[in-house]
Formats: sequence, structure tokens, C-alpha cells
Amino acid sequence: MTKERLYLFDTTLRDGAQTTGVEFSLEDKIAIARLLDGLGIDYVEGGYPGANVVDTAFFSEKRTENADFVAFGMTKRAGRSVENDPGIADLIGSSADAVCYVSKAWDHQVKLALGISTKENLKGLAESVQAARDAGKQAFVDCEHFFDGYKANRAYALDCVKTALDAGARWIVLCDTNGGTMPSEIEEIVADVLTIAPGDKLGIHAHDDTGQAVANSLAAVRAGVRQIQGTLNGLGERCGNANLVTLIPTLVLKPVFSQRFDTGVTAEKLETLTRVSRAFDEILNRGPNRQAPYVGASAFATKAGIHASAIAKDPTTYEHVVPESVGNERLIMVSQQAGKSNLLTTLKRFGIEMAKDDPRLDKLLRQVKEREARGYSYDGAEASFFMLAHKMLGTLPKFFDVTSYRSAIERRHNAKGEMVTVSEAVVKIDVEGEILMSVAEGNGPINALDLAMRKDLGKYSNRIDDLELVDFKVRILDGGTGAVTRVLIESRDDTGERWFTVGVSPNIIDASFEALYESFTYKLMKTA
Repeated sequence: MTKERLYLFDTTLRDGAQTTGVEFSLEDKIAIARLLDGLGIDYVEGGYPGANVVDTAFFSEKRTENADFVAFGMTKRAGRSVENDPGIADLIGSSADAVCYVSKAWDHQVKLALGISTKENLKGLAESVQAARDAGKQAFVDCEHFFDGYKANRAYALDCVKTALDAGARWIVLCDTNGGTMPSEIEEIVADVLTIAPGDKLGIHAHDDTGQAVANSLAAVRAGVRQIQGTLNGLGERCGNANLVTLIPTLVLKPVFSQRFDTGVTAEKLETLTRVSRAFDEILNRGPNRQAPYVGASAFATKAGIHASAIAKDPTTYEHVVPESVGNERLIMVSQQAGKSNLLTTLKRFGIEMAKDDPRLDKLLRQVKEREARGYSYDGAEASFFMLAHKMLGTLPKFFDVTSYRSAIERRHNAKGEMVTVSEAVVKIDVEGEILMSVAEGNGPINALDLAMRKDLGKYSNRIDDLELVDFKVRILDGGTGAVTRVLIESRDDTGERWFTVGVSPNIIDASFEALYESFTYKLMKTA
């Protein structure tokens, strides 16, 4: 049976840029476009040429080798011809292969936001599509608020689709702009649209305001559309857009779709998906979502001993796809629920081989459970578990000893007479008998301790140059001012590896310092 083609359209650089707290630089956009191009995306929408300095520079040349490069913008303004509309001129004059126009498909929005008649809006839509085609570019139309518009005025919403189709648009995309439509509604409405337009001209653009953007996109495909719009890691306005990182492996690996459809993402390219997802998070300077489907660090993780034992015999008992198919890996975690299978699997991943009847394994399991009862959490801090295992085996190297440390916070007036808070730390370190003492001021006591420690580690100083602490989490385990505190520190280095270390103490500074010390030690073990 000949498979149908499904086309993937990424709008990370346009719709994803509307995410709160996200601002793409030109270099960011170029790097992200390369990631998408290498993954096998069909269309990469880059933003609005002419709208701002970054987007104008981005569209000064084509930024994709394989994917079609798409410019986004409005249809012509009311009262202007397409020849005299500066927005249209920027779109058709850009280096894009295609132009994607946004056109309102809800009559209420046309009257409220544009202040024109629906007839005039349709005329502008047709003329704008024709202008793109005359310039030798593909013309796409995003029917904004399509599903809400359809429910309010079916005839006008369908007129928008027909007008775009008759004008020669390559794709007409049905947008669930408010993200409130249910999958069953998507299927019913798409089926109706198919009575006036073929599926290989229709696309879906879903927002995630009810957590159903992926489900709605798949429902639209089942109903007949053949283009899916979405973003990397579900980035987007409000609650985000349909997550292509979840959609792509579902389309490629799940028989209900893979037996009917082909995409531009091959099996080999799919194996880069986890790397692409995490590289994108690096560009955003944020930690990856551990619970993300397919690509999260916990996507193929288990902590229950009975589950680990079953996975060791047959991974399919708790895995719906092979982790390596999306570039991820199986993770058997260590916790209070752990059994020997968890420990053996985790130890093997760290290069430590032990027999199941090794008495040291029972000792390690007891230590893990005792320490977790005191507040430690090794399923989220494997670097600390790695060092605990080496300590129990007597193979933990001693790079340096911290003989003492002091951290102080002082509020005082500066030279301008302003009240400021100053954090200072003093750390005394023994490196193979050489005593080194460092003092540093920082943005808070933990930062001051970090800076003081890395100020002078003797012969090890150059091996921590690229060590960076990227996240710091504190959890109070018992209520009250005398509560036990757990601190989780996330670190990374230039290799791209991230690792987590944990510290527990009634004193938040002590807990933080324990996690900090283990992060330094793990880094030195990596480079030993």
C-alpha cells in the first residue's frame, strides 16, 4: 500500500517566540533553524521580515538547506493595494521560499479587530495570496480562530477556506487559536471542511490551553489534514503550541500512523530527536523537562525494584518504544523503592560491574534506603549515588579535603550611603598536604562558597574551569524553623553533560555545601 505524505511545519521561531521570557537573538535563530533542518522538518517559519531588526536580518538570506523557509505576516491592509502595502513588500521581497499569511476566520474578530466587513477581508485575502504567487513563492494561509469562528458562523469560516483555495494557496491551515477545542470537535469540523477542500491542502495549528494540542493535531490527521504545525518542546504563547517533539515519534513509530503515512523524518534522523530537544533547551538556557514524552530523562526511567527486575528480563514490559529509537536511554533509578536490579543496572551504566550475590550490593542497598529515609533523594541525583557507590567500594578518590569553611551575611551601607547585603565566604582546603585558603564575595552565601572554592584548588584548578552551576533547588522536608533541608544542585560543563548532586542537613548552608562539594568531586572524577 502506498503511504500518504504528512508534512511537518515548525513555527518555533515565530509562534514560539511569543513565549513569556523568550527572546531569540539572530544567532539563536540561525542555530535553531539548523537543528530543524537536520531533523527533517518540511517547513521552517522564521518570523516576520520587516517587523524588527532581528527578523529582518534573519530573512536577508535563506537559512535552511533542505526545508522550505517561510515568512509570516498579515494579509494586505484595508484601503491599500497589494502593490502599496509595505508589509506585503517585506514578505515577497524576503529570501523566503513561501509566505504564510494570517487571516481572520471568525467574523466577530474581523469586525472587532480589523473594523472592516467580512467581504472586504476575503478580498484582501485573495489578493495577498495572488501577490505571493506572482512573486514566485508558495502561499500559505493560517485561518486564525478557525474553530471558534466555525462554531459562531460556519458559512464565513468555510468561505475563508474556499477563498484561499480558489486564489491558489498551497496550504490552508485551520487554527485552534484559543486552544479550547476538543478532539472530537476537531474531527467533526475537519470532516466538514473536507467537503470543500482536499486534505492535501489542509493543515492544523493547535494550541495547548487544555493540554490537548498533540491530541487535537492527531485527530485532525485522522480526519484528513496532511500538514501539522507545531514547535520544539511545545514552546508558544500562553500554554504553548502542539509539541513536535512528541508528535514526530508518535507519527513515525506508532503503527496506527506509520503504516499509513510518511514524513521527512527518517529512522536515522529520529535518533537525533533527544539531542535536538535538549540542544534547544540549552539555547533557551533552561533545564530540559525530565518528564517530557520520548525525550525526557525520566521517559524510560523506573525506580520500583519489581519493575527493574521485569525490564531486565524484557524491556517491553514497561517501555512502549525502544529508547534508542529517539536517541534516549533506559534509566533504572535508585531510591527507597529500589531492589538489587535497580542498583546493578545503575552501577553498570557508571561502569561498575558487580555480581548479584556480592555482599557489598546488600550493604549499598541498605545505605541508600537509610539515607533516603533521612531525606536524600538519589533518583534525582545520580552523581551523588555514583560517589556513594565508590565510597562504599573504597574507590572514591580524595582530590581535596575542606578542613573548614565559613559563610557570613552582612547588611551595611556602601560608599553611596545605600543599604546593601554582602555575602562573604572563607574556605580552607587541603590538597595533598598543601593548605590553601580563599576568600570570596558572592550573590548570596552559596555563590560566595562556590567562588571561594574554585578560586584556588591547587593543581586541580584548571580542571574545573568549565564547571557551571545551572540550578539550585531547596526543599524543606519537615515543618518549622528546625526543619531538615534538602538541596539539589544541577551542574554542567563544556561537554554538555548535566549532573545532579544532593545534600541534606538541618542547616541550609551545610546541605548546600555538601551538594556543592560533590559536584566539584564528580567533575574531577570525570576528568581524571
